Amino acid sequence: MERDQIVYDDFARIEMRIGEIVEVLPFPRARNPAYKVAVKFGDIGVKWSSAQITRYTAEDLLGRHVVCVVNMPPRNIAGFQSEILIMGASNDQDEVVLLQPESAVLAGGEVF
Repeated sequence: MERDQIVYDDFARIEMRIGEIVEVLPFPRARNPAYKVAVKFGDIGVKWSSAQITRYTAEDLLGRHVVCVVNMPPRNIAGFQSEILIMGASNDQDEVVLLQPESAVLAGGEVF
């Protein structure tokens, strides 16, 4: 689906940062299989997300650096406040594959 074009100022309002996954909990109340994921962003601190990234085990996720949108209002998902959006893309099996940097970067660093 192609969406309406935006101007740079629209894109510039999105704050994306690199975070490090520091905790992963099961989320059995979620409608679709998901985890509760804590992501650390350096000086910004830790924020939580409900993430449908169950193609990965909890152990595989710990310590990963991921791209996240951090300036959206919290969203209530099955009684859980999801504060950020962890970015991913679907593969050919309709699983979410995480977007992540290809080499080491600082947690909390801005994506531009």
